[in-house]
Amino acid sequence: MMEAIKKAEENIASGKGGPFGAVVVRDGKIIAAVGNRVTSTNDPTAHAEVVAIREACKTLDTFDLSGCEIYASCEPCPMCLGAIMWARIDKLYYAADRIDASRAGFDDELFYSELALPIEKRMLKPMQLLQEEANSVFDKWNDTGDKTLY
Repeated sequence: MMEAIKKAEENIASGKGGPFGAVVVRDGKIIAAVGNRVTSTNDPTAHAEVVAIREACKTLDTFDLSGCEIYASCEPCPMCLGAIMWARIDKLYYAADRIDASRAGFDDELFYSELALPIEKRMLKPMQLLQEEANSVFDKWNDTGDKTLY
């Protein structure tokens, strides 16, 4: 965890992004240790956890990080939590929480609160279009014999 916090602190000094760090570990060995890169890459998805997952997947040459743990300097936002789950990471540890991030000016708590609301009460109200057409693609996927599930 101290390595994740160290990466967050280094990020402030380097100006590469926000005060967040993440470390992916497998079998006690650090696979990826990074800071947030949102502002340096102009990529709103370049949160420390997502960048760490990307680097760990590249290093291990897989999209499945089963057997890994992730250490985050702050409780992951909903996007990062989803990425951690999609990566099949076994354990998540974090230091600061979403309330702490909110006090520092970050929207984590707002986004968690929004997702807890019914769709019609959210700030961003999604609208479903062309469901049948999209489902035909899933039908084709289901009919494909040679596919990699994830």
